[in-house]
Amino acid sequence: MRLVVATCQVDYAGRLTAHLPMATRVLMIKADGSVLVHSDGGSYKPLNWMSPPCTLNEGTADDGRVEWTVTARSTAKGPADTLRITIDEIHHDTAHELGIDPGLQKDGVEKHLQELLAENPETLAPGLRLVRREFPTAIGPVDLMCRDADGTAVAVEIKRRGEIDGVEQLTRYLELLNRDPLLTTKGAVRGVFAAQEIKPQARVLAEDRGIVCALVDYDALRGLDDATDRLF
Repeated sequence: MRLVVATCQVDYAGRLTAHLPMATRVLMIKADGSVLVHSDGGSYKPLNWMSPPCTLNEGTADDGRVEWTVTARSTAKGPADTLRITIDEIHHDTAHELGIDPGLQKDGVEKHLQELLAENPETLAPGLRLVRREFPTAIGPVDLMCRDADGTAVAVEIKRRGEIDGVEQLTRYLELLNRDPLLTTKGAVRGVFAAQEIKPQARVLAEDRGIVCALVDYDALRGLDDATDRLF
């Protein structure tokens, strides 16, 4: 990756036109061929960019200043897009070999929550025991199928962030599961909606449908929560 801090002007021509007047910006040229123009604000989004495949040619403008011309491949939809970067002064120019990136590894996703809750179902309700993970139904698998202390079947839907869609999903599962006589020998299948965060609207809808909401403490499940640090 090449990083250049430069006072520059940027002009884009393609499906539309765009102009960035002369100012100091960060120019990023990545190994995949993409070129991004960043300012010191605007969060993570570049002011302008060119996605690969594209080519970058360094030349000289009519006034003698350095000019980069970034051209994307033309397609059936139209002519090639062009990003022209006119550089007045380069303040910093470095290149770095980053190597192969292993990719983003997310922590706290639904799969991890499901695994932890399958090992510790009693954290959702006292006496709850696991029957099966990914319990099959005609419209998809229920995350956890459990039994409570009385032997009643309990379907658990797990989300990282609990919203109305998740409640609707669990409702559909419960409608199907309650048609199964093998699951309803001890009464109707109950539902538990478990998430690290549950939106107020989702909680209201769940409780209106007789579904229990359970907040999940991810750190506590992993054993990272120190009980001695708690006030209660």
